[in-house]
Amino acid sequence: MFGVVPRTLWEKEAPPDEQNRIAMALRCLLLRNPEGRVVLVDCGAGDKDGEAFRTIFALEDDGASATELLAAHGLHPAQVTDLVLSHLHFDHAGGAVCRNAQGALALTFPAATVHVQRAQWEWAQAPSVRDRASYLKDNLEPLKEARLHLVEGEAELLPGLRVFPVHGHTPSMQLVEVDGAGGHGLVYCADLIPTAAHLPLPWVMGYDLHPLTVVEEKEALYRRVGQGSHWLVFEHDPLVAAARVDCGGRRPQVLETRPFLDGSAPRTPKGRIPTGGAVVAPQGDR
Repeated sequence: MFGVVPRTLWEKEAPPDEQNRIAMALRCLLLRNPEGRVVLVDCGAGDKDGEAFRTIFALEDDGASATELLAAHGLHPAQVTDLVLSHLHFDHAGGAVCRNAQGALALTFPAATVHVQRAQWEWAQAPSVRDRASYLKDNLEPLKEARLHLVEGEAELLPGLRVFPVHGHTPSMQLVEVDGAGGHGLVYCADLIPTAAHLPLPWVMGYDLHPLTVVEEKEALYRRVGQGSHWLVFEHDPLVAAARVDCGGRRPQVLETRPFLDGSAPRTPKGRIPTGGAVVAPQGDR
């Protein structure tokens, strides 16, 4: 998760367990607009995979799957109108597919339009040797039957809801930008800035295919959001859901953080990974 950053530095931010695993979240973003659209951004790893897979990653069945969290907000998976996938790695898109009562693979959100960048979709069908373990057939094949919207570059999916691609982590991962009625917008950072610890420019992941491109894209994002004008949402940080950051200086300065925007408490004992978590936009934001 921290690439070439020395362990003596990163372990202060993310203490590892005896198997060198760190606590992580798989945080979704739930958006609702006055017109009745229900938008889910990413959907965790899901719970359809076998025990061996879950043991390797210490996936924790803690009652916080995307489906269960929708239920906590009075929503059913069939009510999700739009599923925006930042990219198709298993920990971001695996929850889009489940097993039905007969044990067959099925779409978790059957009525949703699935928005993913075309170049990311094409890459996922034939990934490189280095990253093919992150693209699982059981997550991809059922999506071919979904209502796919293959986005090309920066686009406005709904009024006030935009996506824009970045390419350092994986080709055409898309970040989500939301206009805020309360004065602050929101950017869902996906794996460009997976945790608050990754805010400094040199802190990039070993998973990134092009680390120097990630550095350039983080710089570009900081120019885009300016001095605390946006909440940055961290998909993998187990404790900090979002932060407002002053990006006007030589290095980003955190102005304000929020643990979980929906008021829930994190449930991530060291070395454990929940199957999904939610962030709900602050009161007054679209």
